[in-house]
Amino acid sequence: MATTPQNSGTLYNALTSGSKIIGTVITDSDMRVDGTIEGDVKCSGKLVIGEQGLIKGTAECQNAEIMGKLDGKIDVKYALALRATSRLQGEIVTGTLMVEPNAIFNGTCSMGVKNQEQAAKTK
Repeated sequence: MATTPQNSGTLYNALTSGSKIIGTVITDSDMRVDGTIEGDVKCSGKLVIGEQGLIKGTAECQNAEIMGKLDGKIDVKYALALRATSRLQGEIVTGTLMVEPNAIFNGTCSMGVKNQEQAAKTK
């Protein structure tokens, strides 16, 4: 059984509500998005999209929790949680997926270690 790495929670990046980034964001720690990112996000830790958050593009991370919106692709190495307020349009590649009632997901989903390895080969 694979272990799920956890960040200590002491270091994280945050994009607050009302802020917008156009371009690529790369971070070695956890990240919380309450604003808008139009571009790609590469996060070495946990990615959290808050209820007011929006990512239009591709997101790569170790773990993710989505309460806001994602329009594009998300590639999560371990666990992805779609909370009740989440709205995801696009593609999911993840080890495991948790979906709360009322979460909205339209697109494709590949799960499990085998699919993760396949996705890595096609990059």
